[in-house]
Amino acid sequence: MKRVLTIAGSDSGGGAGIQADLKTFMAFSVYGMSVVTAVTAQNTRGVQGIYPIPPEMVADQIRSVVNDIGVDAVKIGMLFSAAIIEVVATELKHVSVPVPIVIDPVMRAKNGDALLLPSAEESFTTRLLPLATVATPNLPEASALLGFEVNSRESMINAAKLLAFSGPPAVLIKGGHLEGNLAADLLWTKEHYEWLESPKIVTTHTHGTGCTLSSAIAA
Repeated sequence: MKRVLTIAGSDSGGGAGIQADLKTFMAFSVYGMSVVTAVTAQNTRGVQGIYPIPPEMVADQIRSVVNDIGVDAVKIGMLFSAAIIEVVATELKHVSVPVPIVIDPVMRAKNGDALLLPSAEESFTTRLLPLATVATPNLPEASALLGFEVNSRESMINAAKLLAFSGPPAVLIKGGHLEGNLAADLLWTKEHYEWLESPKIVTTHTHGTGCTLSSAIAA
């Protein structure tokens, strides 16, 4: 059975974060493991509180899993601070056999609550993105990482090129925030790019969709 590790925050509401990741891993018949980076008081209405885990404890969790059970793939979600990003990047570089790493740049909850401190954005770009096999930002996350508005297909292509320049051989920019009836995601690699399109589903039940998608890719 393949072993997939999620490094992310805990969602007390169960719809996103570690909880959504482990449910997704189970649905794909892989063995799920977790490293908790932060505990959140969270529900479908928003985030009421965030308690980051001490960075040394995050490192201990990674070493504990890697040195005993082993890892075949990694999904990274909410990291919150530059200190946590540093220990995650350091520990993953010490994994003896390189494994695929899916990075979902969790920066803000859907209601705007910050899940990555602004002071950590540079560390995220310089220390973590170069380790990614694939990065999966949505439009607001791509905009925050790059410093310009990503709100059209043309700007999505430009954003994908720039993010790929940071290191990931593949970038999946999720276009769910685009206007119109189509949900258009852009998959960019150094060899080619393609649009993944589907009719939008009109629903308010979108909490945790990014976590679920990135975990499915890792699985």
